[in-house]
Amino acid sequence: MPDAKGRRIALGCEGSANKLGIGIIAHDPVTGEAIVLSNVRDTFVSPPGTGFLPKDTARHHRAYFVRVAKKALAASGVSISEIDCICYTKGPGMGGPLTSVAVGARTLALLWGKELVGVNHCVGHIEMGRAITGASNPVVLYVSGGNTQVIAYAEQRYRIFGETLDIAVGNCLDRFARTLEISNDPAPGYNIEQLAKQGGRVLLDLPYAVKGMDCSFSGILGRADDLAAQMKAGEPGPDGEPFTPADLCFSLQETVFAMLVEITERAMAHVGSNQVLIVGGVGCNERLQEMMGAMAAERGGSVYATDERFCIDNGIMIAHAGLLAYETGFRTPLEESTCTQRFRTDEVFVKWRD
Repeated sequence: MPDAKGRRIALGCEGSANKLGIGIIAHDPVTGEAIVLSNVRDTFVSPPGTGFLPKDTARHHRAYFVRVAKKALAASGVSISEIDCICYTKGPGMGGPLTSVAVGARTLALLWGKELVGVNHCVGHIEMGRAITGASNPVVLYVSGGNTQVIAYAEQRYRIFGETLDIAVGNCLDRFARTLEISNDPAPGYNIEQLAKQGGRVLLDLPYAVKGMDCSFSGILGRADDLAAQMKAGEPGPDGEPFTPADLCFSLQETVFAMLVEITERAMAHVGSNQVLIVGGVGCNERLQEMMGAMAAERGGSVYATDERFCIDNGIMIAHAGLLAYETGFRTPLEESTCTQRFRTDEVFVKWRD
């Protein structure tokens, strides 16, 4: 039921990858404004040169779920009785971590007598991005460690216009960080971005794989790995001069981001939009925002992006998207509160939008 101010309030639980996030949000009954009450996150960080395994990540989420939930509840200033529903990430994501957080969300729902709402992770990113930036009807570039999609809204669905044909752009960057044995703290993609700022002496030739509205990143990663091996062996670059890890990171970023800008621009032309919203963890990258901004400016448009509080996986986006669905009457019965590694963005019926 609404709190003393007439607001609906939801608690959201996210854990589809290595970020465990729990957030609490309120919706203003008059303006519909989303009010962030708390947004707490804890990240599983693996050693340099390694990735995060599902079993280790799931163990982290189980170990930290209670303390993160308590911290989020305390920071929000609301009581358990004021919370209307418990929202959780139904998918997509890594099976073990998803399951661990779904069990935690079910436990809270049973302990507190609240209804459950299963949320599509991708839709959570989109709706939180729209709420924070004020973008009305943008073309969405969703870029993260597990997803790469160009999306536009039509007829109560988020339609996918283009996507990766193999690995996600974030996975490409993360795996190359492992090749270079770059630290995973705070995130491998962030550390590649900082290293790339020191490069630029040479733009190394990497495959440019745009196929219609889709992209492919595995071949680019393979070539970048080959060049890294050459560098470690002391072999010179194409111009006969030695090249550095910073040059490799710069070249990789420039190539994959140019591909993303191209397919996003094509989607904008197709739907007649002059707004681009970048969401997902890779959306924090300042160089991607800069390149997208230059393209949008040439079209008389604008780019919308959020900072790391909302770009990187978080519980508040799950709470927000879940509460939007809850307000239309959507519920997830306990016996159907499963999770799935495959849950496409366009499978969700977006009842809360016209």
